[in-house]
Amino acid sequence: MKPLIIFKAGSTFADLVRTHGDFEDWIAGDVGDILPLSVVDVRKAATLPPIEDVAAAIVTGSHAMVTDRAPWSERLAGWLRHAHRHEVPLLGICYGHQLLADALGGEVHYHPQGMEIGSVPIRKTADAAADPLFASLPQEFMANVVHSQSVKRLPPNAALLAQNDYDAHQAFRVGHSSWGVQFHPEFDDVAMRGYFDRLGDDLAARGIDAVAKRREVVPTGEAASLLRRFAQLTAERDKRP
Repeated sequence: MKPLIIFKAGSTFADLVRTHGDFEDWIAGDVGDILPLSVVDVRKAATLPPIEDVAAAIVTGSHAMVTDRAPWSERLAGWLRHAHRHEVPLLGICYGHQLLADALGGEVHYHPQGMEIGSVPIRKTADAAADPLFASLPQEFMANVVHSQSVKRLPPNAALLAQNDYDAHQAFRVGHSSWGVQFHPEFDDVAMRGYFDRLGDDLAARGIDAVAKRREVVPTGEAASLLRRFAQLTAERDKRP
């Protein structure tokens, strides 16, 4: 069976990696028993895998910014466009969500209200009711977020799947097999609290009460279920004659 590729676009904080693992580990913990996995650190890779050798791809978050147009990021954007045209299942998370939107003709920029961080409510839209990834989720669910940039404009013909009071574009789908989620389905409550612990001074400088928001962190199992569902959809697709 072809592997699900986890494109590693960044790392969490070094001390959190030592105690809790990194982005790709958190994703693998939810999907590794469904499909074989391969991790490609796109910041270091000389080449990216041919799309015909890939069952699906997940793009991780990153502390980088899409609008910086780093060469590795632009190369991955080109790969995503090619994979999308050939209907390779894609899931972009946070940075990956923004990069996928940008690659497919949307627009990404800094959010005018600054950083969104913590456990926040996410609302499904009407289009989510028939979406194979989102349909089984409740109308409102909690998810963990940490981002300063957002998708300002969705790609052409995108279906808006989820939003909240802060961000109008928390999730989208383009075509039948390319999804982006601004929130972090791979973040558990330990990871989310870890971000508050390490960003406290920076958050205070931004006018964010990190102590209060840390207390509001909750388990986000419904958001996490999207990772398994994405892997299951890919596995079911690969079994078709």
